[in-house]
Amino acid sequence: MAQRDYFEKDYYAVLGVAKDASSADIAKAYRGLARENHPDAKPGDAAAEARFKEISEANAVLSSAEKRKEYDEVRSMVGPGGFRGFPGGDSTGAGGFDLGDLFGQVFRNGGGPAGGGTGRRAERRGPRKGRDVETMLTLSFADAMAGATTTLRVSGQAPCHTCNGSGAAPGTSPITCPVCSGSGVVASNQGLFSFSEPCSACGGSGRQIPTPCPTCAGSGVEIRPREIRARIPAGVRDGARIRLAGRGEAGSYGGPSGDLFVDVHVAPHPLFGRRGDHLTVRVPVTFAEAALGAQIVVPTLDNPVTLRIAAGTESGTTMRVKGKGAPTANGGVGDLLVTVEVAVPRKLTRTQRKALEAFADLDDGQIRAALEPYLVAEPIGT
Repeated sequence: MAQRDYFEKDYYAVLGVAKDASSADIAKAYRGLARENHPDAKPGDAAAEARFKEISEANAVLSSAEKRKEYDEVRSMVGPGGFRGFPGGDSTGAGGFDLGDLFGQVFRNGGGPAGGGTGRRAERRGPRKGRDVETMLTLSFADAMAGATTTLRVSGQAPCHTCNGSGAAPGTSPITCPVCSGSGVVASNQGLFSFSEPCSACGGSGRQIPTPCPTCAGSGVEIRPREIRARIPAGVRDGARIRLAGRGEAGSYGGPSGDLFVDVHVAPHPLFGRRGDHLTVRVPVTFAEAALGAQIVVPTLDNPVTLRIAAGTESGTTMRVKGKGAPTANGGVGDLLVTVEVAVPRKLTRTQRKALEAFADLDDGQIRAALEPYLVAEPIGT
């Protein structure tokens, strides 16, 4: 993004956070807005797509401590509300002052508006790492447990398809700048002081491209959509953040690519839940099965298993089936936690009712014995 955007765009307002928001608050706000406006959530919605790009741009700056500091320093020069121009209604002031000159002072003099240091730090166009990119992915519960290879669609800077990122036209190569010998800077003596200036022959990059690539004009990158094949590990959790090194935006002037961060959303399963590395499931049993004991068949993510219910099992009892849970990061597998619930029939046949009434007549009625001391009414006022 252009540094001019720092003046014109309020990234805090875009994400709906305060200027002193913590990194966690910024990440939370971004994920909520990105999930709401992601092209996968609103296919064909141009407004949502534009909003998603705006949100991503704001997060790219505010999620980086270095970029956020730089952004705050630039914004402080013009106060709240962003850049509105100098008197006269354009980006130049009295005497033909150009906004580009202001940027040159801000980003060359020690990294901030106040300058700092005794000399001037030269602005270079040498190899720069590409920006990190974020995207979202929704997986079914089954795919999250088994792992999946999927295609991620992202848009941004990518290596130029014509020159493969070199910046030079096909059949040619960049050369080391003969003026600065590849350093990107030249010394400028002014009286008692010596300053380092960007090499004018190569623009500070340290290299020259005699025949620039016609597609990217020598930058080595272009803006285009990309499809990235990625392997999502088995057992990934809802809310996980996966880093794919080197799959972000391409670097400039031969710099390395940034990283791609994938925020994973796992759709809920109609039957299974998750507790850490363990899966959970609730299984109904009859009163007779709970009272007399039984063997019941319980579903798992692969093959059903037979589980023995001990006689006298109470409703809400949880039993463990080893090795039938979620895959873990170290290659293991969690357990399946089975909670039995005694199902009470809402309607009884005449035969069932008679059988239960006969059972009730045989019951000794001692199940509430512990409550008896509290069931004696006392006179009011004693």
